[in-house]
Amino acid sequence: MAGFAQYRLRPGKIVFLHTEIDSAFEGKGLGSQLARAALNGARDRALSVVPLCPFIASYIKRHPEYADLVPDNYQDEIA
Repeated sequence: MAGFAQYRLRPGKIVFLHTEIDSAFEGKGLGSQLARAALNGARDRALSVVPLCPFIASYIKRHPEYADLVPDNYQDEIA
């Protein structure tokens, strides 16, 4: 396994808790691929995103096209 994203599904939202990529695969863009796939999946399922995971929050900050997935009360996480 190259990596994973830990999350919890709640009614109408997905809460990202932790993302990890095995050190053998670091620096190859797998974390970004994982984040992009997870966020696209959330959008496809009409879920809001609670980015408690620092990596997911940072990814959304660098890719503002996903900021609309984050509820107003969690926008500080990506500011």
